[in-house]
Amino acid sequence: MSEKKALPIRLLKGFATFWWDFLVGDTPELFLAALLIIGSIATLRGMGDNTAAVITLPVFVICALAISLKRAVNAAKKK
Repeated sequence: MSEKKALPIRLLKGFATFWWDFLVGDTPELFLAALLIIGSIATLRGMGDNTAAVITLPVFVICALAISLKRAVNAAKKK
């Protein structure tokens, strides 16, 4: 009977692990940046400020990618 309980738990754990690797992967800062960008743009748009949302979206994305690139370059230099 314990084997029947173990299979659903293993399946659930495998499912969660897949989504964690797919969404977060090797760069958790980009995942967090994407969540923050989406939240801030949705907040700006919800307040009715469409122009600010359109202007800040590329700025936030470029900043997030620059931070991620700097982190990757520093990690490569340490090796």
